[in-house]
Amino acid sequence: MKAVVLLSGGLDSSTVLAQAKVDGFDPIALSIFYGQKHRRELEAAKTIAHHFQVAEHYILPIDLAQWGGSALTSDQIAIPTEGVDTTVIPVTYVPGRNTVFIAVALSLAEARGAEAVYLGINAVDYSGYPDCRPEYLAAFQQLVSLSSKVGLEGKPPQLVAPLIHDRKVDIVRRAMALGVPIELTWSCYQGGEEPCGVCDSCRIRNQALQEAGYFES
Repeated sequence: MKAVVLLSGGLDSSTVLAQAKVDGFDPIALSIFYGQKHRRELEAAKTIAHHFQVAEHYILPIDLAQWGGSALTSDQIAIPTEGVDTTVIPVTYVPGRNTVFIAVALSLAEARGAEAVYLGINAVDYSGYPDCRPEYLAAFQQLVSLSSKVGLEGKPPQLVAPLIHDRKVDIVRRAMALGVPIELTWSCYQGGEEPCGVCDSCRIRNQALQEAGYFES
């Protein structure tokens, strides 16, 4: 059985890749260079794919930075570093990103005869991103059944989001249990050589690592 795994190089998607293998799938990794400032994550994606012996890994350019609209893609919007505000959708939300990514992953899945598309989306720790919610995923699954040859034949690829209801600390614990090399993943929104430690993603990740006891000697 084959499954397409959307692999950013971050903790969540790397954990999902490991989960897909445990679930019995031969993963096909798909990473997207969408004009993100933190393109460093693509190097992490290559490293993680190699670690898990993924034979087929695509890195596809889709330049969403041409029209910006997010702190992750526009030089006109600063990446927030003041702390996580769970009452608003943050400026790190990228308009349409997951919709574009899933559509491309489904194209690859249908072309390769994959039975599933694994996603690292998570609805708990990311301030209510609209494209990380269970309702969004359910609606897209319905679209899969209507918009593809395999869907009309009654065999649509299943959208699998193992982490969608997990807290970040739960994801860290799952990663540890699955043998994910957490130190090789990249979550920072900044584009430096080392994680900044103060962007939302770094704050959420570091707190979860500490809660999970990952830094214990």
